[in-house]
Amino acid sequence: MVKLLIVYYSSTGTNAKMAEFAKEVGVNFGAEVKVRKVHELAPDVAIDSNPLWRETVEKTKDVKEASSEDLVWADAIIFSAPSRFGVMPSQMKQFLDLQGGPWSKGQLANKFVTAFTSAQNPHGGQEMVIQSIYTVMQHWGAIIVPAGYLDGATFAAGGNPYGTSASVSGEGVMAQEEEIKGAIDFQTRRLLEITKKYLGE
Repeated sequence: MVKLLIVYYSSTGTNAKMAEFAKEVGVNFGAEVKVRKVHELAPDVAIDSNPLWRETVEKTKDVKEASSEDLVWADAIIFSAPSRFGVMPSQMKQFLDLQGGPWSKGQLANKFVTAFTSAQNPHGGQEMVIQSIYTVMQHWGAIIVPAGYLDGATFAAGGNPYGTSASVSGEGVMAQEEEIKGAIDFQTRRLLEITKKYLGE
């Protein structure tokens, strides 16, 4: 059984929803799935300035925070994070930065990895966010599994070959949600199918 870890950061709920889409695919595939959020760094004054942010914090308070042990456990990993000025948010970056221990032992090598992202407009740095995550993965020696141009679902969701990317309004409404869900379905299944073949299952 493939062990799938989904690690996300979500301030206003989009990337948490994308993680849930992927979880559903993983469960239906027959994988053992863990969903984890990264630690929130923003102060309450920032969170309370945006009702959607506070709502997301409350809705996801029971989701466990990601750990190094989760990464070591996984065969396949999905990272989901929004754009912050065209790169991954500091919360996700800190989590990755804290993985020097397992990295130095080679425990993060040969993990199969893919990524999702979101921004408030179609050119909000989505590709750069995914590439910044993939840059870290190359240092880990992980095996990157991009969406590619292999399925119509990718094109329907905007055509990002690096990974599914959503556009979201300031009110938290995801554009083309069904198309995004379809692209996540394809990308997650591709990740799991390749991982399964590698494991010889």
